[in-house]
Amino acid sequence: MTTRCATVDRTTRETAISLNLDLNGTRQIDVSTGIGFLDHMLTSLAFHAGWNLKLKCTGDLEVDDHHTAEDCALALGEALSTALGDRSGIARFGSAYAPLDEALARAVIDLSGRPWPEIDLGLTRENLGEIATENLTHVFTSLAMAAGATLHIDVIRGFNDHHRAEAAFKALALALRQATAASGGVIASTKGTLT
Repeated sequence: MTTRCATVDRTTRETAISLNLDLNGTRQIDVSTGIGFLDHMLTSLAFHAGWNLKLKCTGDLEVDDHHTAEDCALALGEALSTALGDRSGIARFGSAYAPLDEALARAVIDLSGRPWPEIDLGLTRENLGEIATENLTHVFTSLAMAAGATLHIDVIRGFNDHHRAEAAFKALALALRQATAASGGVIASTKGTLT
């Protein structure tokens, strides 16, 4: 498959983001958002998807974690969409389960060009490290919207919120790896377009 790379530079009054993504990567990953748990989750996502990802964000963390979490996800979704181009030659659909100890998560994705997130992490803690758990759901939602993907993520079981969240990111990574895999030169749609 051809080189599938994208660079996104996104600057607002709330965040400044520089992102480089290579879907045909070798797991060269450098993520720095200022939020340790978000760095951990995005690193896990890129690693298990088999990507190269360099993401640097300077955000208004003196306000809270929301803008940084949202904008990093929007930039990553935009990069994913750009790297896929017209989405010809990809499998389009992906689904995966990922366990982490007692936790089990399921992710199902359609790189349809039509964004629709359905996310149920079932997290009970208010925060994981420096990130509000509600913003982890927002990361998945923002990623799906910017990538033009239908995305369903459910955490089926687990009592440790760190495990539940990490299992969800790993399940998404595996589903993305499947959906972005080469499947011939055609566009996988009876409409003839996925954009």
